[in-house]
Amino acid sequence: MFYFVRHGIADDAEMGSKFYRGIDMFLCKLSDEGVAQIENAAKDERLQGADIILCSPYTRAVHSAAILSKALGAPIAIETDLHEWSADKNFAPKSDVESINALKEFFACRGEYPRGEERDWETVSDIRSRVTAVLRKYGSYRRVIVVGHGIVILALTGEEIPNGGVIGYELPEE
Repeated sequence: MFYFVRHGIADDAEMGSKFYRGIDMFLCKLSDEGVAQIENAAKDERLQGADIILCSPYTRAVHSAAILSKALGAPIAIETDLHEWSADKNFAPKSDVESINALKEFFACRGEYPRGEERDWETVSDIRSRVTAVLRKYGSYRRVIVVGHGIVILALTGEEIPNGGVIGYELPEE
């Protein structure tokens, strides 16, 4: 069984300064509130006895996974394909405005391109495909925690969960 945990709220106090611009926003650590959210998530009965914690490579997810690892005594594996939704599936640089517009379009289109059209942004189907491939590698484990991002969790489970939220997920049969 897989248990998705949405990372805690990031500390964006330094956004727009230092190197936290554009895609570098993914380097923000958790805020104090975000740390508390994950410490609370670690108390969830469903997470007890986890075999492994998988996480996105983004700092807020790694920070969340580290807190869970310490509390639960489970090792961490960073899986790059658990990354956040991408405004450009070919990873071409986008400005903040372009990324925000792509996200608005993603939601307006309900995560899939209009019939017969193509866009740069990653679809829900794209997300499901890349994340499912990662999860299949860990299918022999009894209990796996997956620390990730809201859109990724929504794409797989169909549920929006808050930062620090936990939701169970069973991998569909091939």
